[in-house]
Amino acid sequence: MELFGGTFQTLENSLNYASAKNRTISSNIANVDTPNYKSKDVAFKNVLNDTLNTSVETKRTHPEHIPFNNVNLNSSFKTVTNQNTMYNHNGNNVDIDKEMSDLAKNQIYYRSLVDRINGKFSSIQTVIRGGR
Repeated sequence: MELFGGTFQTLENSLNYASAKNRTISSNIANVDTPNYKSKDVAFKNVLNDTLNTSVETKRTHPEHIPFNNVNLNSSFKTVTNQNTMYNHNGNNVDIDKEMSDLAKNQIYYRSLVDRINGKFSSIQTVIRGGR
């Protein structure tokens, strides 16, 4: 039996994703003037689709039950390099405006996750104190 129903693990994985995305965006910003540097991104959708496409048969207790995939999305993100574009004459494809926008969105996402974790701990603390 899971004590918290997997909530903390999901929030932890989400924080890991946001941290990886922040590192990647920071690297792109740092290399905005580096010749032949190709921007990177943290991909989640591709890994999610790959995971959903793999079929793992689950135990069916009745012949009329619908089979479903057993999906495990722990740490399911990867860094990919964008090779298809070139914005600068030196072969660099970092769009600083896009990177700064992505950084701001990622910071909001990260802060919301931290607020959610704080709320969970606050709820647990209230229960431990007997509702006070």
